[in-house]
Amino acid sequence: MDLLQLRAFTSTQPVTSENSWPALNLPVMISPMELDHDICYRALASRDARFDGRFFIAVKTTRIYCRPICPARTAKQENVLFFHTAAEAQELGFRPCLRCRPEAAPHSGAWRGVSNSGFSNTVSRALRLIEMGALDEGSLASLADKLGIGERQLRRLFEQYVGASPQGVAQTRRVLLAKQLIHETAMPITDIAFAAGFGSVRRFNEVFQQLYQRPPSDLRRDKQAGASTGVTLLLRYHPPYDWQAMLAYLSARAIAGLELVEDGIYVRSISIHGVQGLVSVQQANSHALAATIHFPNLAALPQIIARLRAMFDLAADPDMINQQLALDPLMKKLIAKRAGLRVPGAWDGFELAIRAVLGQQITVTAAIKLAGKIVAQYGEPLDTPDAQYPSLSHVFPTAAILSKANLTGMPQSRANTISALAAAFEAEPGLLSTGSNVTETCTKLLAICGIGDWTTQYIAMRQLREPDAFPASDIALIKAITQLEGPCKLSARAEAWRPWRAYAAQHLWTALGDTIA
Repeated sequence: MDLLQLRAFTSTQPVTSENSWPALNLPVMISPMELDHDICYRALASRDARFDGRFFIAVKTTRIYCRPICPARTAKQENVLFFHTAAEAQELGFRPCLRCRPEAAPHSGAWRGVSNSGFSNTVSRALRLIEMGALDEGSLASLADKLGIGERQLRRLFEQYVGASPQGVAQTRRVLLAKQLIHETAMPITDIAFAAGFGSVRRFNEVFQQLYQRPPSDLRRDKQAGASTGVTLLLRYHPPYDWQAMLAYLSARAIAGLELVEDGIYVRSISIHGVQGLVSVQQANSHALAATIHFPNLAALPQIIARLRAMFDLAADPDMINQQLALDPLMKKLIAKRAGLRVPGAWDGFELAIRAVLGQQITVTAAIKLAGKIVAQYGEPLDTPDAQYPSLSHVFPTAAILSKANLTGMPQSRANTISALAAAFEAEPGLLSTGSNVTETCTKLLAICGIGDWTTQYIAMRQLREPDAFPASDIALIKAITQLEGPCKLSARAEAWRPWRAYAAQHLWTALGDTIA
């Protein structure tokens, strides 16, 4: 199934306006390659939240672009244009609306989770890298090198699939993040400039003056700028979201000293390039999680946000995923119970890979105990333990340390695999980084002694965010399908769930837990 086919599925549920417009039978899924003007205009008139983040509206008379749910009076049809991304609208000279705040739209999943889609897969990887700040510090040439293509080809692909240049996408990301920080935090304007990825305060002021026709400080409302012990931001998503299922997954796998789940909040220690910090995440409302970030290096904020978004699978489009999976009778039943189920991700690729190896052929509880011992013995102690969460004491060990560690308490073969895996990461730190090519990365992992198909598929699901990854040999998955339908060859049965087999696996694992409970 190619990208166009994937986005062609439509909802049969009527769109009911919150502003008393007539109910409309509109397609919720809108193709990223072509936006139908009439359909989009009807969606705009309906003000339905399901369209939020899926496209943006630009008004030619005011030169402003908005979200579909903007409360402003609907412009005449001949005066509006529709774009897939904010970057596309912004690059054509439209400025963000101050009422509906495009930076507050759910993060579009249009370019996420599209596997084996040729050039669009390259664009998807590029967008992930840009989200992580690849063009804040690096050049377009270095980004193209990471993707294995030339600069000219990268520009052409972005023009074809995104409607904006890579630099335009990066600039829009900086502007919208800065705008969010202005509205949602009390950070000083100078700090916001660097946290959003601007190279200088002067450039930051110039961009905002050009876009909003006023200085950044004029956009701040009811917040006194000043020092803060942490930055709290809303991470928005398309509902539904099964937060309890996500917490249950994380709680069962929480490594002592590294992370915990308490009172509906997930908390963990983090380390980026040797700098330590702490993050906590909880559900803010039905459309957003609230993340509180304690980290001394403000320039790392975009990367931290991007990691958290991936970890909590916030770019997923549940309407599209559920609609495709529900064509299968079994998945239809499971989705009816948990429509908001997400595929939990990972904070760090190396950490996830070690977890996967530790989990080979043993229970989750046993694997987490082993991980706790490794963290306590080889993880770097926190420089400043948090008074609110004193049990968090270490960050996860680095590849350099584990490659030379004398691991005990496990089969020697597994200890050897961890050492070899750590050595591979030491030689290639970006082995499981954002934007990695799934096929190439899995091939490299399989070359490491002790890593097989189950481990690579599990890593592809959790870290590489491959929506069609599926560890068919997983004992729990086999047990789940046997309980639900009877014995079968799972790999053959799973063909009906493409291209969302990772989500099908998550439903099966969760259903097995529900059955056991």
